[in-house]
Amino acid sequence: MAAPAEAEAAEAAELTRALGRLLPGLETEDKLGRRRALEALEHALEEAVRPGADSAAFQGPWARLLLPRLLRLLSDPAEGCRALAARLLDLGLRRAARPRDALPRLLPALGARLARPDLARPPPEPCEELRLALVQLLRLAVDLGGAALAPHLDDAVRALRAALLDPFAAVRREGCECAAALARATPEHFHMQSESLIGPLMQTISHQHWKVRVAVIEATGTVIQFGNGNSVDDVLSHFAQRLFDDVPQVRQAVTSVVGGWLLNLRDRYSFLHKLTPLLLSSFSDEMPEVRQTATSLWEKVGLQWQQENETDLKDKLDFASPPPPNYPEHESRPSLGCRELVFRNLSKVLPAICHDITDWVVGTRVKAAQLLPVLLLHAEDHITQHLEIILRTLHQACTDDEKAVVGSCIRAAELIGTFVNPEVFLKLVLAMLKKAPSASGLLILASVVRGCPRNALQPHVKVIATELAQEHICQGSENNLYLEHLLLCVQTLLSVCQEDCCAASLQLLEVLVTVMAVSDAVGLEKKAQKTMDTLAEVEDVPSSQDLYRKHVGALLERLTASHGEWAARSVQLLKFTVLLTQAVGSSISSHGGEQFHGYLDMVINDILAPNLQWHAGRTAAAIRTAAISCLWALSSSDILSAKQVQEAQETLMSRVLATLEDDSQTTRLMSCRIISMFLKNSGDIMEPEKFLKVYPELLKRLDDVSNDVRMAAASALLTWLKCIESLDGKSAYQSSVQFLYRELLVHLDDPETAIQDTVLEVLKEGSVLFPDVLVRETEAVVHKHRSATYCEQLLQHMQTMAAAR
Repeated sequence: MAAPAEAEAAEAAELTRALGRLLPGLETEDKLGRRRALEALEHALEEAVRPGADSAAFQGPWARLLLPRLLRLLSDPAEGCRALAARLLDLGLRRAARPRDALPRLLPALGARLARPDLARPPPEPCEELRLALVQLLRLAVDLGGAALAPHLDDAVRALRAALLDPFAAVRREGCECAAALARATPEHFHMQSESLIGPLMQTISHQHWKVRVAVIEATGTVIQFGNGNSVDDVLSHFAQRLFDDVPQVRQAVTSVVGGWLLNLRDRYSFLHKLTPLLLSSFSDEMPEVRQTATSLWEKVGLQWQQENETDLKDKLDFASPPPPNYPEHESRPSLGCRELVFRNLSKVLPAICHDITDWVVGTRVKAAQLLPVLLLHAEDHITQHLEIILRTLHQACTDDEKAVVGSCIRAAELIGTFVNPEVFLKLVLAMLKKAPSASGLLILASVVRGCPRNALQPHVKVIATELAQEHICQGSENNLYLEHLLLCVQTLLSVCQEDCCAASLQLLEVLVTVMAVSDAVGLEKKAQKTMDTLAEVEDVPSSQDLYRKHVGALLERLTASHGEWAARSVQLLKFTVLLTQAVGSSISSHGGEQFHGYLDMVINDILAPNLQWHAGRTAAAIRTAAISCLWALSSSDILSAKQVQEAQETLMSRVLATLEDDSQTTRLMSCRIISMFLKNSGDIMEPEKFLKVYPELLKRLDDVSNDVRMAAASALLTWLKCIESLDGKSAYQSSVQFLYRELLVHLDDPETAIQDTVLEVLKEGSVLFPDVLVRETEAVVHKHRSATYCEQLLQHMQTMAAAR
């Protein structure tokens, strides 16, 4: 034992003599001399700390001779000397047998070089790299000193507070790591100083460098974990703000730290309702890694809480309830511990979430809205007791301009439909619509219905449809968004309840008619018509026309009850118009035909005839078009008998012939069709004089700018020719027919092939009247035609007919 002690003493004496030769150089006023002395000391220390050297022999000379001088040199005017002093202190601490002995002098010196009285003044150490070296030296002291730092926490924290607010980002990062190390090193005493670090950490948490932000978050997690749990309240708002950070590593750090607190914080039960929303907010993060971290930590939190409260949960563990019906397929049901955690804290969490959903900051609204369905998915049927505040919040949030907010609210409403008895949620939702119909209220109704199981919703289908068909709801607004959501309610009911909607088909049909009547958006009208077809399929009828036929009587009865109060823009009048235009033919005639006959004279003489008369102006032209369209719908339907069509023809034929010259293509087209209809029904009893006035007007339309009008005119001319065929004394019309043949032959040269084909068919079918006349007329012009093929076809047809006779 004596030999090692003697060797240690000899080595210590040798080091003392070596240092004694170099130390005077540290006192010189020449900075170059001090620097050379420090460089020599560095060489000597490197020899002293080489592998195999005795650290015990180094301890005495280091602590007695070198440490005090090096600490003084930390304030040397020369930057190079200060840097060398810091490096030598690092070497000495690493080699010393008892580094803890240096703490009483080292920590105050570091604090003096790092701390500043206020942020307005520069740090005592002006060099950034040197300040970084000093913080690294502090970190080394923490690592080597361990619990021995407890008496010196004041000095260490003072230095760290300065480092955490240092202008140099690297110093801040090193300060964060050092603060965490200090917390871990002094767990028994650190809580007395931890709160003084929270302020600087929170001032740095929004630093422009994301790595600094991550370091602050991680350091805060450790500082609070080993410090004072009351500081959680001081950092929550800052952590929540970091969940909006653009850098995923920062959001990941918040998620990890909060999850760690929920698992390991000593008084974590006091903060469950505050920390849980932060962790669950990461469930909707855009980065899969963050979502995965949050999910994994939350599962551990729930399992730990379940184990810690196993006695309280015994019945629920022994008799586990199955997932509710219609549970979302793409969702994994949380464990019992996770569900209970949310349920027991929902009353504390929900008010803040509902408040944030309507915040003025978009990001806050989006995050809060995304969190709400996560909470509802955990709470399941327990949300019933909070349903009123949730629905009130959704009603307001669904008016948000931000699509992400509305989308999350729709998801939340669907979960209400899944977990809450429809008798309960319908009572509240329908009451909201009764009180103040709105697009958001309709959207909520559609969403809860979509989430509800069919068998649970089935008894309430008629109630929902009846409410939707009420005037104050289905006619509540002409806004397209309102109508779109109204239509969505019908679509969702049909999708969820299918055949169960048969009992409410009249009410649903009335809503669809209202949408078609009020909307000015073509796309929305098409959607309504498509939904009408779906309703027809649900009712197992061939088409929407059959649907109209089934219910048009009831619809007309409900509409006409208020016809005396209609104005030009009355919704009832618009709905009536839809029924007239959509439910054509037998749908209307079967329910209104008998009553309509009594008003026919009024319609013809007081409505149609005056409005077919020509007047200048666009408005008058539009009125003529509307009148001629009504006349076509009337004459082409099954409402009028042949006799009534004849009566209409006697009154209106001259007016219709005049409209053949109208500027509107639609008017001219409808006129040609109506004339053809009149001729089919009453051509053989028309007065010859009136009958002969028809074909010249139709001939003019063969030169129309519209091919559709020309084709319709040719068809009407063919009808005119067929009328002559059924007349007695048709020879009296030979000259007129001959003139018509001659004019039609001219149009065989038309540049449009479709017109040529149509005219050829008219000549072929009309040739039965005076075939010899047509042959002569054709042979007289065949050599003049640019397209003689059509004339040849006509002659060949005539020859075939002659042979057949």
